[in-house]
Order: sequence, then structure tokens, then C-alpha cells
Amino acid sequence: MATQKEVSVVGSLADLPDHANGARHLVWWGNLGFMLIEGTGFALAIAAYLYVLSHSSAWPPAGDALPDLGWSGVFTLGLLLSEIPNLWLLRQARAKKEQAVRIGILLMTVIGVGLTVIRLLEFGHLNVRWSADGYGSMVWLLMVLHTTHVFTELGETAVQALWLFTHEVGDNQFSDVEDTANYWTFVVLFWLPIYGLVYWMPRLS
Repeated sequence: MATQKEVSVVGSLADLPDHANGARHLVWWGNLGFMLIEGTGFALAIAAYLYVLSHSSAWPPAGDALPDLGWSGVFTLGLLLSEIPNLWLLRQARAKKEQAVRIGILLMTVIGVGLTVIRLLEFGHLNVRWSADGYGSMVWLLMVLHTTHVFTELGETAVQALWLFTHEVGDNQFSDVEDTANYWTFVVLFWLPIYGLVYWMPRLS
């Protein structure tokens, strides 16, 4: 007849926290993984743009007009300035300040709506159809790719704002806001090389 083995307790997990922030949180690493994957997508799109450019005798080709700088400049300036409230929101989320986080996420939602409107106006001033030629296809590829991320982040921010104003705010919600703020910085930073390629590379070619 088998005898029951004696079980010895090596350690207790009872005193460990039930929540973590930043790099100690599994979702933080998931968010980082998303940024690495999508950053690779941006890099591939940029490489495709440069490849088509390198095989073209003129950039843009004859008959294509340069994109206007007006709305793109407004969008870029607004995007860069949005990092001020975004970084403030990030600090409030890390400090777990409930009311400040609610105000900050609502402000970022309003900013996101404004930037989305400007981006839609910007599309009307690219001065080339996506189907016109390789140049037009590459310009629209980069613009649509970045706009998709702006739309996605706006949707996420708006849903978080709705949740934060209608539910109790806990540690998980603060971590979610932190991840959203980090992702917005990713969207801002990846716009800079795209802006340079779409609006300034043709003027320097």
C-alpha cells in the first residue's frame, strides 16, 4: 500500500501583490509586442516606398503634383503637441490619480477627434490618386497605414474614456491607460519618417 509523501512548504505567495504596473505587467509586454510587430509593418512600407523611388527617373513622376504642406503641417504640429497632455496622462496613470486620469483620457479623446478631422482634410491635398502610378500607390499606402493607427488609437481612447466615467477605476484601468499612452507615443514617433518621405522627399529628389 502506497504511503502518502509529506509535503513541505517552500514559500508562501500570500504577501505578493495581486497587480503590477509597467514592465512587471504581462499586458505591458503584449503592448510592446504589438508595437514591434506594427513597427515592422511601417518599416516594410517605408522600404517599399524607397524601393519604388529608387527605380523611378523622377519623383514624383511627370504629371503628378507635389502634396500640399498646409494641412500636413497642421497635423504634424498637432500630433507633436499632443505628446504634452499624453505624457502628463501617463504620469497620472502611474501615480494612480483617478480624477486626473479621467480628465486626461477625455482630453486625449478630444485631441484624437480633432487630429482625425485634420487627417481627412489632408487626404484631399495629396494631389495624386492611389491608382495613378507607383508614386501614388506608395504615398497612399503610407498615409492609410498611419491613419489606420490613428483611428485605432482614437477608438481605444474613446472606449477607455467611456469606461472610466461609468465604472470604478482600479489598478487594471490605470495599467490600461498607461499602455494607451505609450502606444500613442509610438503613433506620434512613426509619423515623423512618414511625413518626411511623403512631403519632403519629393521636394528634395
